[in-house]
Amino acid sequence: MKIAENSVASFHYTLTDGTGKVLDSSEGQDPLSYLHGAGNIIPGLEEALEGKVVGDKLNVAVKAAQAYGLRDDGLVQELPSTMFSGIEQIEVGMEFHAETEHGLQVVTVTKVEGDQVTIDGNHPLAGVDLNFDVEITEVRAATEEELNHGHAHGAGGHHHH
Repeated sequence: MKIAENSVASFHYTLTDGTGKVLDSSEGQDPLSYLHGAGNIIPGLEEALEGKVVGDKLNVAVKAAQAYGLRDDGLVQELPSTMFSGIEQIEVGMEFHAETEHGLQVVTVTKVEGDQVTIDGNHPLAGVDLNFDVEITEVRAATEEELNHGHAHGAGGHHHH
């Protein structure tokens, strides 16, 4: 069976950036399962997996625009530290959930200078070209429930709590 719309595919992957640095990997874990055509994984990878079958191994280079998007400098802001009430020590790398006009967004503190805090709402991998080493381990038809929910269930898929 080929990976196509309304199929659930499982794959092992190693994700590296342009310098070959490993950013993420499924090694030692269950493979990642996703519902094809539902936008569960980044567009560039989903496109590349279309039509593949179990046992296929591929290396997929995904440009930033087809991955987590290009960096948007409009998502970087300087805020007075007084806006972070109740937090004693604001440090670079901390993540906060911020209410924005686009809904809830994760922002990362990138700089702290005096009482000015710089936050960045870009995805940490925005603007990064990604390379995926992929091995397809399973392809099956999605269940009606998975189609209704818009994502894969079971091992390596989405779990409802």
